[in-house]
Amino acid sequence: MTLITRRKFNGLAAGALGAAAASGLSLASSAAEAAIIGPDGLMTEPWFINSFLILNEDLQEAADAGKRFAVIFSLEGCPYCREMHEVNFARSDISDFVKTNFNVLQLNIIGARMVTDFDGEELPEKKLAQKWGVRFTPTTVFFPTADKLTKGVSGKEAEIARMPGYMKPFHFMSMYRFVQEKAYEQQKFGPYLRERIKDLKSSGKSPENW
Repeated sequence: MTLITRRKFNGLAAGALGAAAASGLSLASSAAEAAIIGPDGLMTEPWFINSFLILNEDLQEAADAGKRFAVIFSLEGCPYCREMHEVNFARSDISDFVKTNFNVLQLNIIGARMVTDFDGEELPEKKLAQKWGVRFTPTTVFFPTADKLTKGVSGKEAEIARMPGYMKPFHFMSMYRFVQEKAYEQQKFGPYLRERIKDLKSSGKSPENW
């Protein structure tokens, strides 16, 4: 019997997504050629991770790759989810930064797949979203590095930052940088964002035309 390792599982799943795109499931919009519709109806990126949905393992796998771990809750037909893919992730500067520095897991806010939370509780995606207080899509939840995770806590208790809903490209990218730089250890996102906007304006640009 052939043993399917976690790495092989991820590779097979990624291959399936690529085949789906090749068979006509790719989006019509040329601005989002990398985005596809997954088997659950969610708009997704082919570089999002596929896993056994055991979050402690996902966090450790990200750490082993020298990356951070984030979970995006999405919903089929969500217009802001679509904008996140067709506007934000369609930009190579954003998508390249995120996929280089983060392992991103996508969950369905009303889904039924079983997920094992950091505290060991196994529950459907929908119940996990409720447990974490996720009410909007897309919502992105960011987690500490594996060595900073307190053992036995839930994802809600473990999170170090949250993007509750859609953000335009500059703010969106700033949130990922905020986490990647570990700026949350010194300040909240609001002051960090204001500093970045100030620096941007000093160069003659603005968040609207970034």
